[in-house]
Amino acid sequence: MPRIPQQKQLRTFGTTTRELLGLREWLLAEGCTHVAMESTGVYWKPIYAVLEGGDLEIVVANAQHIKKVPGRKTDVKDAEWIADLLCHGLLRSSFVPPKPIRELRDLTRYRKKLVESQSAERNRLQKLLETANIKLASVASDVFGVSSRRMLRALIEGEATPREMAELAKGLLRKKILQLEPALEGKLEEHHRFLLKLQLSRLEAAEKDLAVLEQRIQEKLKPYATQLALLQEIPGVNWTLAAVIVAELGVDMSVFANVALSRNS
Repeated sequence: MPRIPQQKQLRTFGTTTRELLGLREWLLAEGCTHVAMESTGVYWKPIYAVLEGGDLEIVVANAQHIKKVPGRKTDVKDAEWIADLLCHGLLRSSFVPPKPIRELRDLTRYRKKLVESQSAERNRLQKLLETANIKLASVASDVFGVSSRRMLRALIEGEATPREMAELAKGLLRKKILQLEPALEGKLEEHHRFLLKLQLSRLEAAEKDLAVLEQRIQEKLKPYATQLALLQEIPGVNWTLAAVIVAELGVDMSVFANVALSRNS
């Protein structure tokens, strides 16, 4: 960056989109070419979204790397300090992937949350069954398979006998009808049925959302089919893990320093 005489101007902008657009117009009008900011929480993201894609080079710096000596701290002093570091070329920009990768990252991270929510709901449902002394899990290998779900719905309705519920089994589970009958004889009360209905409904909603989300992820992954295929050649890496790797690292490895540069920095 060429050395130019420093000029200091101070203006305050709000955080609405209209005000951030005003910030962008002011920076461009003043001939600014570089902008630096701290990568604090998610607060930098709306500003970055408004400023990116134009004539401004944006440096999103790790807050730990630009920490000032402890003392009287204000937003204005922080801004001056960051600007001074930028002018002297002392800021290293954090990795901010291009917009398509950022969108993919949002999707894969939300998928992780949905899977965790789904697992938690399954655990709660199985604990409820144990509380009511329903031993379905000890007979059926999959408490949430097709046959087991038919039995869960019958338990919620509360009208079928244990024998009638056991007869709902399909496929290989029909060989265990004699074991299913006593396993379904628990003490299921109205309180348990109420909770069981809510939990099963939440679980099925999470499953539907997960299916929609995974379809969206696969659509976003189409431009990276070559990279996905290569990643899935690694033992233990399936498409979901490959998607996470692409979402977190991107596909342009040149943005990362090599080992030699990292040791020297």
